[in-house]
Amino acid sequence: MSRHRTLVLFVAAAVLFGTSFVGIKAAIGSVPPVLFAAFRVDVAAVVLLTLVAVRGGYWLPRTRADALGILASAAFVLGANNVFLFLGQQHATTGAAAVMYSIMPVASPVFAVLLLDDARISAVDAAGILLGLVGVVVIVGPESVLGGGSVGQALIVCSALSVAFGTVLLKRVGPSIGTLPQTAWAMAAAAVGIHAASLGLGESVAQVAWSPELVAAILYVGMPATAAAYPVYFALLSEAGPVRGNLVAYAMPVVATVTGWAFLGEAVSPATVLGFGVILSGFLLVQRESVARFVGLRGSVPAEAE
Repeated sequence: MSRHRTLVLFVAAAVLFGTSFVGIKAAIGSVPPVLFAAFRVDVAAVVLLTLVAVRGGYWLPRTRADALGILASAAFVLGANNVFLFLGQQHATTGAAAVMYSIMPVASPVFAVLLLDDARISAVDAAGILLGLVGVVVIVGPESVLGGGSVGQALIVCSALSVAFGTVLLKRVGPSIGTLPQTAWAMAAAAVGIHAASLGLGESVAQVAWSPELVAAILYVGMPATAAAYPVYFALLSEAGPVRGNLVAYAMPVVATVTGWAFLGEAVSPATVLGFGVILSGFLLVQRESVARFVGLRGSVPAEAE
């Protein structure tokens, strides 16, 4: 596994997903939430299916594992995730949403132990993962976690758990199809399910307050923050495994904080600096084996479940 490729994928996923909160927050009051999620996936499905069809090659699912991988991605990583996330952001602050979503790397090892035959996690790994979560809470502030409303937070936890479960299930299935066509077909399948959920909740296009700003938000969330972000994310999972790959959820609030400072003039507090340090400590614990190799140390360090 290329360390540089994994790092590039990690940073790209963090930036693309982290900045998506801006587009979601900008439009969530102008369009019903689940319908907005459906629009997001619609745009991405059209872009990605067109791309893989033009590119050709192995872009049609050929095996049972391919079909199951697409369904697992569509049902959990895309479908349930977006439905719960968009519903939850109506009732939770952005800070609370970011923190609750960061439960994903904590849940991934648990699902890995349950679903993967060779999965294991050491006490040091668990400490590093939890330390990363503590760092996110430090950055956003405990008051944000407590002030967003329990309903919204519970929905966002369900969203994060859905992604954690879906990514581990995807590794268990082991599809052969590439990450880009897998993502494209999963987007198409998820779009159908999310539109069905939207209709079931009584949402309709007639409730949308159309404006240039809304169209821009849908295009941003649908293209860079979905059509580009999810193929990068699935490639990251393929490289690093669901446990380490899902650590990207810790970087999303960090990206949101930096983006708020750069574009909205929000001050970077001492708590933010401290939080960065705590998160870095957690990463170093979880990635201790790779760090030891990088600095030229030798020794047997227990590997983490992937």
